[in-house]
Amino acid sequence: MAAEEKSRILVVGGTGCLGRHVVAESARLGHPTLALVRDTAPSDPAKAHLLKSFQDTGGVTLLKGNLDDNGSVVSAIRLADVVFSTVGVRQIPYQTKLVAAIKEAGNVKRFLPSEFGLDADRSEAVEPTRSMITVTKAAIRRAVEAAGVPYTHVLAGYFFCYGLPGVGQVLAQAPPVDTAVILGDGVARVVFVDEANIAAYTVLAAGDPRAENKTLHIRPPANTLSHNELLALLEGKTGRALERVHVPEDAVLKQIHLAVNESV
Repeated sequence: MAAEEKSRILVVGGTGCLGRHVVAESARLGHPTLALVRDTAPSDPAKAHLLKSFQDTGGVTLLKGNLDDNGSVVSAIRLADVVFSTVGVRQIPYQTKLVAAIKEAGNVKRFLPSEFGLDADRSEAVEPTRSMITVTKAAIRRAVEAAGVPYTHVLAGYFFCYGLPGVGQVLAQAPPVDTAVILGDGVARVVFVDEANIAAYTVLAAGDPRAENKTLHIRPPANTLSHNELLALLEGKTGRALERVHVPEDAVLKQIHLAVNESV
């Protein structure tokens, strides 16, 4: 019996925090993998090294293009069966161009838009997150549905690369040493998932008929923790107790409101 034919997968945003793992996992699972990149020979050494690592797998083809160049995007899409978008927050609105290109190409069996965090149709996020992320992602969902493109949404909560380096400290890149700031009471539980695991489930979902026009939630029970529990794990590892400073919810919302008004 001949081996099952693998879907050809195109990844848009393949050099980002999650996208690089999707490219690697797609190739590892034997899919002919295409990565749409702005520059196939970037001057940035880190990005050049990443692209070389893709090519070294032997299963990844780099295609030059971007979402502002419809011709390059349509040409890339016509080489694929499945399209993944792993673009960052600022590029989420541009996915309307990607949806239009997929519809124009007319050959895509499944599209996975850049979701992966909050559920855009159920989130109660406040501004500016509501406008920047949830409303925009919900609009992309409606565009996909209107275009009649088969889709799968993958939701995984917090990425390790965003939530864990600072152990929940906003914008911090290292764990707290003496004092930990906790927004609210610290008892709300969230999911933390490794990017490589998100990528693995995402690639598998793309070929699963049960996931067509559905949402896949990745929620490992052992990784579902509150901020208090996360800090307790850190204290257990370091043997050092942290002073915990709680910022009440109303104070957090007030700070967000003031920051938004100052930026307008």
